[in-house]
Amino acid sequence: MDCVFVDAPCTGTGTWRRRPDTKWRVKPKSLDTRISQQDEVLSKAATYVKPGGRLLYATCSFLVEEDEDRVDAFLARTPGWIQEDAVQHAAESELLTDAGLAIIKAGQGPSGSVRLTPRSAGTDGFFFAVLRRQS
Repeated sequence: MDCVFVDAPCTGTGTWRRRPDTKWRVKPKSLDTRISQQDEVLSKAATYVKPGGRLLYATCSFLVEEDEDRVDAFLARTPGWIQEDAVQHAAESELLTDAGLAIIKAGQGPSGSVRLTPRSAGTDGFFFAVLRRQS
């Protein structure tokens, strides 16, 4: 496929603003379980991406362990993949308003991924990264 979207199972820490009671449900074991699931989902989803295609990884989590660490772990164990500029891909979609693009740009990290927070974007917490299978 040209593009596979992974809405990964996660702890949901990005929804705490709306549902503060859920923070008491995140235990170390549940985080470990989610991390294992995320790694598995990423690996399986990657098999469906054709050479030159993209894999979009997203969570509603604030935790680096579920976000950047999962992307880094995937790239380390899966040769032939690179991380790309997620803001550039979002802009190329032409689906964002100028204000929306500005919010996405403000949330971009050094690796090219994007993290949105209630404070910075007025949304739940979200993370997304774009990975490309090299040809």
